[in-house]
Amino acid sequence: MVRTNSLVYKFKKPYIRTLSLALFLALNANTAWSEPSAEDLSQQLANPLARLISVPFQNNLDFRAGPDQKGFAYSLNIQPVIPFSLNENWNIISRTIIPIAYRDYMPDGSVSGLGDINASFFLSPKQSAPSGIIWGAGPVFLLPTATDDYLGGGKLGLGPTAVALIQRHDWTVGALGNHIWSVSGSSNRQDISSTMLQPFVSYNLGHGRSVSLSLDSTYNWEASQWTLPINLDATQVFKIKDQAMSIQVGGRYYADGPEGSAKWGLRTTLTFMFPE
Repeated sequence: MVRTNSLVYKFKKPYIRTLSLALFLALNANTAWSEPSAEDLSQQLANPLARLISVPFQNNLDFRAGPDQKGFAYSLNIQPVIPFSLNENWNIISRTIIPIAYRDYMPDGSVSGLGDINASFFLSPKQSAPSGIIWGAGPVFLLPTATDDYLGGGKLGLGPTAVALIQRHDWTVGALGNHIWSVSGSSNRQDISSTMLQPFVSYNLGHGRSVSLSLDSTYNWEASQWTLPINLDATQVFKIKDQAMSIQVGGRYYADGPEGSAKWGLRTTLTFMFPE
């Protein structure tokens, strides 16, 4: 394990560049394409089960963490979403989260590296239900890829996952959830039994713009502890030459969390989209 406080300055400079890039893209986005295309991409982006290949780079900056509430945490989540056509009736959607993290409030100083990779697979019908509900379900896997004990659980985990949503006019309302149990790993590490529930709602403002509200709630059954960050975000779809992209900027407030968890944070997400 490599921990050094000298990494603080090196990490903060990329944070400033990331926020500057997000602001520049938001102010200079090219939205001059035909409005239906921008509207359609905005709607697809709000749907976790859409037939849209997307690669989000999500930057999370969290503040007031650690035992003295003076710590800082950063996570870059690379989250490719790849849909596959199984047959004329069903799709399989692969959703992977690859976290790269930095923490400056660990007992031995700062720590950085790769976290545990989360991979979900949803079997979803190509046609929505008569009620308009879009749904998918399948397995989720937690891979013990963390390069430091502080950045992962050290256990292989698996469990079920499901998502359901409905899109009406400019609204998207739904929820995604999973539960992961550890099935193997070091006996020196705590077992994993964790439930994630993510209700979300978004509203399409037109011209590729939208606002969204989500709750990334997690319950640790081993510690009997909730983590409850509430996220409020604004998103703009745009193009650079022929590449469809979106930039999302927002904030989060932690309504609950274990001792030493952050109190508030910022999020920027740059997403590359590859529509069919």
